[in-house]
Amino acid sequence: MKTTFLNHTYTIEDIDVSPLQGQTYCIFDLEGTGILPDRESVTQFGAMLFNNRDQLHETFSTLSRAEKPIPQAVAQLTGITNEDMITAPSFIEAFHAFTDFIGDRVLVTQAGYEYDLPILRRHCELYGLPMFNNDVLDTKAMFTYIHPEITEVISTDFLIQYYSLHTEGIQRHDALADCTIIALIFERILEEYWVLGLNEFTADPARSMKRFVIPEMYLNDN
Repeated sequence: MKTTFLNHTYTIEDIDVSPLQGQTYCIFDLEGTGILPDRESVTQFGAMLFNNRDQLHETFSTLSRAEKPIPQAVAQLTGITNEDMITAPSFIEAFHAFTDFIGDRVLVTQAGYEYDLPILRRHCELYGLPMFNNDVLDTKAMFTYIHPEITEVISTDFLIQYYSLHTEGIQRHDALADCTIIALIFERILEEYWVLGLNEFTADPARSMKRFVIPEMYLNDN
């Protein structure tokens, strides 16, 4: 898959996932020391298996020792502290465990084309690790493709509100807990694709997604 980033948007090409319905996916999410993938370190992996026809309960979660300090504001947001990093597995150990869990399944993420995949690629290059070649679906892109009329940035909060999802009691910004939210979003998107008679996701470079907006708090801390 190829991703082309512009100042405020991005496009994707060279991905075709079919069939969408009935297969077992692996939803995943990362936490890090910040939100800029070209400079931050991964602090947590979370993943869970998902099939919209079966109840699956297999999950995976591990910390990953960061190569830089976690800012106080980020620690307050994620609950992951610099003290946690002292005994956390190295990125190499965490990544190997993660790839063992995901196998060759199609992966699902939210805004992962902008953050999760770029930060993983950079870490793999840094540590001399092969990047997985699994197909990856991004709920943000999937939603954008069937809702071209919506001009807002398709954030997690936007999708929660759009689908009227009940997320009370789910610990946001914990990688595994966020996978639960992504699963709720993905389930609703799959339902829409089914109603529209769509059973594949094919990238269209003519379609662009709006990139997420960096919070003012983060800019002030850096």
